[in-house]
Amino acid sequence: MAEVEAGGGGRGRRVNIELNLVPFIDLMSVLITFLLISAVWVQINMIQMGTSFYAQKDQSEPPPIPPPHSDVVLKVDVKQAGFVLTFGRQVISIPNNGTEFDNARLTTELEKAKQLYPDKVDAVLAVADELPYERMIYTMDTVLKAGFPKISLATGNP
Repeated sequence: MAEVEAGGGGRGRRVNIELNLVPFIDLMSVLITFLLISAVWVQINMIQMGTSFYAQKDQSEPPPIPPPHSDVVLKVDVKQAGFVLTFGRQVISIPNNGTEFDNARLTTELEKAKQLYPDKVDAVLAVADELPYERMIYTMDTVLKAGFPKISLATGNP
């Protein structure tokens, strides 16, 4: 137990105060236990690989087959002047009709691209920063309806 003694002033009476430290010690032991139990324990796992980096590769396993037309990039650039559709080596510019975007022609060209590459499911969409958000959403919907469900967004000004 802790004890504090103080003089009683001019009367000659001494004041003796005893501090009970047992509740404080109990509280600290509970807090430390809670800290240890709730701590995140990190466990390092090893990824099992079929072959070692230093060992010979197993020739019985065939090499992985890349997805069809994975080298062909389908990209739709949305600019103030209109759309620029790129697939394969073809670049198709779809200018605006006055002040509005030519959405019907974009849909037609995307359908032609889907006919050329029926197994292709991914597309990249790049939208100029000054265009409204609704333009990006509408173009994403158009690309999705054309049969390209895996849409990536590119950053920066196209």
